[in-house]
Amino acid sequence: MRVIVTRPAAQAAQWVQRLRERGLDAVALPLIDIAAPEDLGVVERAWTQLPQYGLVVFVSPNAAEQFFARRPEGSAWPRHAAAASPGPGTTQTLLGLGVPAQAIVEPAADAPQFDSEALWQRLRERDWTGVHALVVRGDGGRDWLADTLRGHGAQVDFVAAYRRSAPRLSAESLAHLAQAVAQPDQHLWFFSSSEAVDHLAQARPQQDWARARALATHPRIARRARERGFGAVHEARPTLDAVVACIQSLAS
Repeated sequence: MRVIVTRPAAQAAQWVQRLRERGLDAVALPLIDIAAPEDLGVVERAWTQLPQYGLVVFVSPNAAEQFFARRPEGSAWPRHAAAASPGPGTTQTLLGLGVPAQAIVEPAADAPQFDSEALWQRLRERDWTGVHALVVRGDGGRDWLADTLRGHGAQVDFVAAYRRSAPRLSAESLAHLAQAVAQPDQHLWFFSSSEAVDHLAQARPQQDWARARALATHPRIARRARERGFGAVHEARPTLDAVVACIQSLAS
């Protein structure tokens, strides 16, 4: 069974490597393109204003990577600022970018899901009255955590550090797609974003996905795959061990 990793290109390559190291057949078919924001000055200004924030929320590894890509030379992470991460992927990215481990707030390791709700379970322990918070994200996204922080007295700003769009599929990606469509029982679509599910459906608008199988890393993503017609949708926490265990159980 071949696993099709649909994350943006950089993260897809990492997941393919990790899955192959576990003895699984995996290929990358990125279904979300990541690009710089239209107004780079907005991100650069956010860096100059960073010392005023007590909390900076990074919604994904892409948010962290794209925000730090615009870091002014010589800028360091403010000592007093907490860096909030929704899960281990974002945390590892922040650590790799030089954010001190003691500054990072993330969901508990045994949280049933890695998302804004799980992150809030850690953030809720603090007093946010009057605290300035910055949410680093793409062009749009869920406002649940920002609304929750506001409800607890924080002042919340947003900065769009990148843009998401449907991919321009390469010849290699088109070949993987054609093979997966022709042999659905020999492939497993690995989704970590509802948007990726939508982009796949848009790429093949007439396709019947009833025989296709999907692995989703969140109930919202699983629901979207079912809405798009996937016949079998499985769920796993977005950790390597959980994903590998799920894939191996399906393969056997």
